[in-house]
This record gives sequence, C-alpha cells and structure tokens, in this order.
Amino acid sequence: MLISMVFAYELVTKQVQSTMHNLKTNFNKFSKLVDSFLADILNADRNFRLYPNSPRIVDADILALSLCAEAMSIDSENYFWSKLITDHKADFPALIDRSNFNRRKRALAPFFQMYNDRVAAHLNECENAYIVDSMPVPICNIARAGRLRICSESLQSAPDKGYSAITKSWFFGYKLHLVTSVRGVVNSFQLSKASVHDLHFLDEIKTGTLNNCVLLGDKGYISKEQQTDLFSTAKVELAVPMRSNQKDHKPYPYIFKRFRKRIETQFSQLCDQFVMKRNYAKTYNGLCTRIISKIAAFTSLQYLNVLNGRPLNHVKHALAA
Repeated sequence: MLISMVFAYELVTKQVQSTMHNLKTNFNKFSKLVDSFLADILNADRNFRLYPNSPRIVDADILALSLCAEAMSIDSENYFWSKLITDHKADFPALIDRSNFNRRKRALAPFFQMYNDRVAAHLNECENAYIVDSMPVPICNIARAGRLRICSESLQSAPDKGYSAITKSWFFGYKLHLVTSVRGVVNSFQLSKASVHDLHFLDEIKTGTLNNCVLLGDKGYISKEQQTDLFSTAKVELAVPMRSNQKDHKPYPYIFKRFRKRIETQFSQLCDQFVMKRNYAKTYNGLCTRIISKIAAFTSLQYLNVLNGRPLNHVKHALAA
C-alpha cells in the first residue's frame, strides 16, 4: 500500500514537472491571445494605463501569466511563483515580487472580464439558445464558519450559509451563477452569497447582453412573473421544467434536457481542471479575481481548440502542440 502511494506521488510529481517545463511555450500562446483580443486598449508598452515609472512586467504579461497558470491547473500562487523563480528565471527575467504581482492582478480584474467577454462573444456568435444554472463555491468547512474571518471585509460581500440541492447538504461561502451557450461557452457570470436564490440572478440577465434567445433553466427558476418580465424586457424566453403537480403540466422537451447536460459537464470541468472549489484567497476581491481568471482561462482553451480544429470542450488537450 505504501509503495503504491509513493509511486502515485512520484507519477504526479513528474506530470507537474513536465507541465511546468512547457510553461514558457504555453505562456506565449496566451500572450498572443491577450494581445489579439485587447489590442485596442493596450498602449505601445502593452499596458492598460500610463505608469509614472515603467513597470518591470507589463499588464498584458500579467494577464497572460495568470491565464497560463489557471489553464495548467496550478492554483497555488505561492508554488507557482517559487517554480518561476527557481526553474524559469531565464524565461521570465522581468519577474517582480509575488505580492506586487497579486496586487496588480487584482487591479486588472476588469480587464480579465473584458478579455473573457470578447473571446466568448466571438465563440457565441449566432447562438440563440443559452443555459442558466449555479454551483456552490465553498470557502471553508461549515464547521469553521463561526470563526472564519477571510472575505469578510464588508457585510455586503461576506460569505454565508447556503444549501446545495445537488449534494443535498449545507455549505458556507458563495454561489457562482453562470449563463453559457448550449455549446458550453460562458456568456456571463456572477458571484453571490450562498443564501441568495437563483431567481435573483435573472434580474442581472435582463440588463445584460442576452436578447432574442431561449434560456434553459432547472426547476429552481420556475417563476411566471420572471418568465413574463424577461420576455417583455429582453425577448428572452425562459424555458424551465414544470413541477408534476402544476396545472396543465407538460413534459420538458428531451432536446432541452440534453442541452442542459452541457452546463453540468462544465461545472465538473471547472471543479476538476480549474479547481474552482479550492480557495486560497483572503479577500473578496481576491476571490473574485481568481474566479474571473479561471473562467477566462477556460474560455481561452475553448478558443485554442477552435483554432486547432479540435472539439470545443476538450479543454485538457487544448495546450497540446
């Protein structure tokens, strides 16, 4: 038993080392994507704003390096930075202090959002059917909730207790609400307290970019008022399965059930490859930045698959040469 555990540890270590060996090559791929999709807002120095003194590492490279780490499933910034310094110092001679890098990364969160929106808009062109759902993002074991201090800098953004219908258990943290196309490309997302009902996210959809489309939801989105409001405001037809005891009950179309499986698979990919439910952030802004960068990295891998003629959602193979 011990021998098998040691062998498994060595195998994982070799896989991580092999992944890190290709870091520079992968970084170059993300750097080209950032320069391409944000070319109109990058200045000649590849920064998003003017600095009194030119920074050692430019804003575009901060985005690309963050996307690269997330795409390679390296979610520990401490580990990632130590490997950069020890094994890739020649590849990245302009590295700055890790705390300085993290401060600038949080300040660039709107540009992660803008980058993801532009890549997603390119992939979702001509789409007319979308899926809405939510997933829990716990930040600690619920037994520790009473003494938790992280992400609690303000009452409005502090985590709280919520119930997951999937696992039929309580958790402490947040909910991630997603709207994706039926192909699996994220159109929009929002982080809310764990106790917020899924229906409240539909208010954000009314003021978003969705219009003249069908939106598929589960039974948590049943609301005649919201269905009517969405359609009158944005011409979005909310299609949800009816409860068995509802008047004039009609079965949910099979094609809608099949489409909804896409977002469940996407949640699994975000939790597996992008470690969405493992939290190292100490502040709410830090947590939001990490989530935005993970989703942007996911969308980037989908775009690379399209460029290379691979299936869109085979994101684990997207960085293969």
